[in-house]
Amino acid sequence: MTPVPGALAAHWTHPEGTTGCTVWLFPQGARAGCCSPGHASGSRELGTLEPTHLAGHIHGLVLTGGSALGLAAVDGVVAVLAERKIGFDTGAGRVPIVPAAVLFDLRSGSARPDAAAGRMAAEAASSEPLAEGRIGAGAGATVAKAAGEPLPGGFGLAEVCTGFGRVQAGVAVNALGSVFDPGGGAWVAGGPPAGPLALDGDWRGNTTLVTVLTDAPLDRVGCTVVARMASAGLARTLVPAFTPFDGDTVFVVSTGEGASPGPAGICALGHAAARAVERAILRAVSPRERA
Repeated sequence: MTPVPGALAAHWTHPEGTTGCTVWLFPQGARAGCCSPGHASGSRELGTLEPTHLAGHIHGLVLTGGSALGLAAVDGVVAVLAERKIGFDTGAGRVPIVPAAVLFDLRSGSARPDAAAGRMAAEAASSEPLAEGRIGAGAGATVAKAAGEPLPGGFGLAEVCTGFGRVQAGVAVNALGSVFDPGGGAWVAGGPPAGPLALDGDWRGNTTLVTVLTDAPLDRVGCTVVARMASAGLARTLVPAFTPFDGDTVFVVSTGEGASPGPAGICALGHAAARAVERAILRAVSPRERA
């Protein structure tokens, strides 16, 4: 699955396979919005996604492991974009706008993405298909902690086409909850939470991160609405979802040009985004789904 037109993408994975980051670049700029239904998020530059913010476009987006320490990867991405003279024109030079969100994978090891990791991912970003599985931001991910022992998470992709444009979801799945297939009615990773949820276990190491790309021409308000609707895909597949121990964050990025599709179109795109997120989560944790 190649990125939508106007987007380039790549992973960086630590040599030990315990952490990584996933990077998208938007050389011509793109409009974006965000929804953070989780309650333990870590992020950078989310303020630039507010509809009233002066910077109307973003130029990159980073999902990274390493918790807040992994935000250092963004510096490498910003440096690459700045060298290419891509960014918001301040009159004194171009400043790249690169929002980011983190997941907690430190239980997998002491490594975390840094500026060099972000630079390598940005330099490798292309229109070639992204790989899936335990790679990039999903390299050190785990799921199903609420059901017992952690199981491997990962990174998954899925696309839904609509009459308004392509809708493509990339998800790094690192959830407290188990993964349920609502279409097949079966558990894909883990199972029901083990008894009443209590605070006597190890609840660390969570957060599912989502990037939805579309070539539909959404403004920042439309992107924000679609991001909120897309979060339904998390609620359908992660049990439990949006817990105090997950920092779930959903980005929506539009590279399209032209008039907004209007409320009916935004509704269709949001529904498609939720379906794409649902499928991407299943693919992230199940090699059978990716086959």
